[in-house]
Amino acid sequence: MNRDKNAFKEQFGIDVFNDKARKEYLSKEAYEALEKAVENRKELNPLYADEVAKGMLNWALSKGATHYTHWFQPLNGKTAEKHDAFVGKPNEKGEIEYDFQGNELIKGEPDASSFPSGGLRATFEARGYTVWDPASPAFVLSDEEGAVLYIPTAFCSFNGEALDGKTPLLRSEDYLNEAVIRLLPLIGLEAPKRVYSYAGAEQEYFLLETEDFLKRKDLVYTGRTLFGAAAPKGQELDDHYFGPIREKISSYMKEVNDALWKLGIPAKTEHNEVAPSQHELACIYAPSSLTADQNQLVMRLLKRIAKHHGMICLLGEKPFEGINGSGKHNNWSVGTSEGLNLFSPGKEPEKNLRFLVFLSAVLKGVDEHADLLRESVASYGNDFRLGANEAPPAILSVYLGENLYGILKSLLDNKAYSSKKEKATLSTSRRLPSFQKDDADRNRTSPFAFTGNRFEFRMVGSEQNIAEPNTYLNVILGSVLNELSDILEKASNKEKAAWDWVKKTVKEHERIIFNGNGYSKEWELEAKKRGLANLKTTPEAIESLNRKENRELLTRSGILSEMEIESRIAIKYQDYHSKAIIEAKTMSRMAHKLYLPSIHEALKERLEERQLLGESFEPLEKIMACLMKTLEETCKALDKLDALLLSDSKEKRNEKEKAFFASVSLKEAMAELRAPIDRAELLVPKRLWPVPTYGDLLFHI
Repeated sequence: MNRDKNAFKEQFGIDVFNDKARKEYLSKEAYEALEKAVENRKELNPLYADEVAKGMLNWALSKGATHYTHWFQPLNGKTAEKHDAFVGKPNEKGEIEYDFQGNELIKGEPDASSFPSGGLRATFEARGYTVWDPASPAFVLSDEEGAVLYIPTAFCSFNGEALDGKTPLLRSEDYLNEAVIRLLPLIGLEAPKRVYSYAGAEQEYFLLETEDFLKRKDLVYTGRTLFGAAAPKGQELDDHYFGPIREKISSYMKEVNDALWKLGIPAKTEHNEVAPSQHELACIYAPSSLTADQNQLVMRLLKRIAKHHGMICLLGEKPFEGINGSGKHNNWSVGTSEGLNLFSPGKEPEKNLRFLVFLSAVLKGVDEHADLLRESVASYGNDFRLGANEAPPAILSVYLGENLYGILKSLLDNKAYSSKKEKATLSTSRRLPSFQKDDADRNRTSPFAFTGNRFEFRMVGSEQNIAEPNTYLNVILGSVLNELSDILEKASNKEKAAWDWVKKTVKEHERIIFNGNGYSKEWELEAKKRGLANLKTTPEAIESLNRKENRELLTRSGILSEMEIESRIAIKYQDYHSKAIIEAKTMSRMAHKLYLPSIHEALKERLEERQLLGESFEPLEKIMACLMKTLEETCKALDKLDALLLSDSKEKRNEKEKAFFASVSLKEAMAELRAPIDRAELLVPKRLWPVPTYGDLLFHI
């Protein structure tokens, strides 16, 4: 048993060019140069580029790799790759040798015109660059076709504009690092060597049988069901959540865990989620840019490995109407290279100036740029989830809990804080051990909750890249800390000035704190009174990037240029409209080719029965009347949707107008078409219904 445990432990990270591999395949000098680049978040000394490339080549060859790829994250929410062989020039004998040069490691040249650029690149301007990120280790992925060395990179245009999600995130990490190092000595703490933002992503997903999935063209084309009546059983009994993991799912999870383990990504937690066939996987924290890379890998492996088990993994935010959608809670914190978590309250948080400074800075930043954070999680799919009493509302607020909020209130009242209770001890039975309770309960309705030593940003959609939310969190915090540093650098009594700033900041931004039920109508009204934005749709949220304060924040900090902001606005509008159009076309085609013929056939059978039973058979007449009404409503709604699709193709609208057209007119028409077809599912005999139902999809595994 011990040998097995040790063998398993030794498997951790074996497919990663990690510290162990670097020591084995690099000289001491090259190893130290690479370590320095990683530690300091700097580029590798060019003198060692060729040696590092050769070492990486030899390691990759030992893993069976024959090709390499610069792996990047374009602005389509996915990852991209182009595979090149480790092939050099033939020698004098005509023999081919494996080769990989330093310049090939550091830089790649994909076709930038083929990825979303929002006008930054013209179609004929093809050149773009991928730039190696040494802080995110290279790794090897293997499948039945062979093995490939993956080199994590950033992606930019020929002129240097960021065409990916990673570049702004890297910029924000550096910005936050500088801001924190500047501030800490001003509040009596030693400046660290390096400051990191950390993230941990809780990935939710659905699993379906492949056979059922392929019979649903809406799932195939869009990743979610556009039609479907509720199954007799959904999640009402809460028997799926944390329930026993079925054998087939357990086998799948084990393969996922093993693959992630070899890639140096430990899956900490896995369980059934609330909805039937829904599950969650959470990995251990890492620096935010590395976590962004790792989460992309997690999503890729979840989908790929599902196919090995005859299943399809759905990562979309709302695959099924009427049951919980999928999110990706983003756990965010900030820490030093010396191991100090700057969000840790300590034993006496009311006296911990460092903690209260950082807490107040977060409150100020979230309040002043709540719309920007809302925009960072805006997507077509997430619109169906946010605010649906299953996920956080679209209104940004911060949950602190009673105890922590009490500390802030005492500061405002200039009173010494006195906790209402000691660390409570909970005992449920004399036979069971007692334990200390946490200071606060959790609030599942909060979009941004403090959970002990980190903030949990719960609005992120399951299919989204976490790079953008973490970019904005980093820059928002860094900007506020710089504002405070400006004040403290001029103050004669820096400690008093810091305490005064904390009090002033809490007073000015108390409105963003809410510990109650975020699902209630009362909170929506209260939030409006407080002046908090409620941006319910993606097109509304995108407009946040045009607000002067947000633009100034992003440009002043160097996170995004004006051109880069404009490009993202254009891409986001276009992406929203494109996805809506694909769904609308899919609905139209399914209605014409599948559902209408099915309803017609059911009506035909009833007419034949009528001839046999006569017109006086009342139950049959009622069924026929329902079918006729359903058929009429379906045809009417289908005509309306088809007309809107035609107008979309003919009328000249800009990207913003197209997005708002999709979010209002098109979405309403799609809902109108769905309603009668979902009713028809309950009227048409099972043998005549053309697609698997919700019951088939969710309860077959």
